[in-house]
Amino acid sequence: MEITLSPVLTDKIANFKVGLLSYREITVSDSPQMLRGRLQLFQESLYFDLLETQLAEQKGIQEWRSIFKTVGKDPNRYRPSSEALLRRVQKQQYLATIHSAVDLNNFLSLQYQIPIGLYDADHIEGDVLLRIGQDDESFLGLNGRENQAADLIVSADSAGPFGSPFVDSKRTSVTTDTKNALHIVYLSPSLPEESSHKLIESVGNMFQQLHGGDYQTALLTADLNHVSFDT
Repeated sequence: MEITLSPVLTDKIANFKVGLLSYREITVSDSPQMLRGRLQLFQESLYFDLLETQLAEQKGIQEWRSIFKTVGKDPNRYRPSSEALLRRVQKQQYLATIHSAVDLNNFLSLQYQIPIGLYDADHIEGDVLLRIGQDDESFLGLNGRENQAADLIVSADSAGPFGSPFVDSKRTSVTTDTKNALHIVYLSPSLPEESSHKLIESVGNMFQQLHGGDYQTALLTADLNHVSFDT
C-alpha cells in the first residue's frame, strides 16, 4: 500500500505532518479490564481538569480548529474528533467500551488531544492519498450520517474518502474480525519531528501490547510525503 500526503495540505498549513502505523496479524477483542478501567479513570480526571480550564484554551484543540478554518471547514459546525471526545467528557457523557482497538484509540486521542483514525486495511481499496475533499464527495460515517467531504481533510482510496480528522467511515471501520489495520495520527503542526516520531512509536508499542502482530511506522511531511507499506 502506498500512502501520499498531498502538497496542497503542506502548502496551506505550515509544518503539517501525519504519523502512520501499519499493523499486520493483530487480534482485536473485547477490551481487558485494565483498559476499560484506565479509560474510565482518565475521563473522570479530565472532567475535573476541564472544570478549571476552558476547552478552547487547550493548545491541541486550538491548533486543530485553526487547521479546519484554514482548509475552509467551520470548526464550530465540524469539530475535530479529538475536540468532540473532550466535549463529551466535559458533559460527563463518558465513552462506553466498544472493543480493544477503538477503546485504545479513544484513550490516545484524549491523551494527546489530536484526531487519530484507525482503519481496517483489508477494506481499503488500493493506495491512499491524504488531501482536501471535493464538492461532489461524501461518505457514510461512524456518526450514522452521510458526511460531505468538501473542504475537509480526508484520507481517500480508489473508492473515495474513508477517513478524516472529523469522522471516519463505516466502510473501513475496525471490528473484532480485523487482522490488518492502519493508524493515521493527525499530529499537531507545532510538535517537532523528533517528538512526533516518539509519539508514533509510543502509539505503536501500546497498540501492539494489546493486539500482538507486527507494525511499521512512517512520518509524512512536506519533505517526505510518500511511503510504501508491505501488505
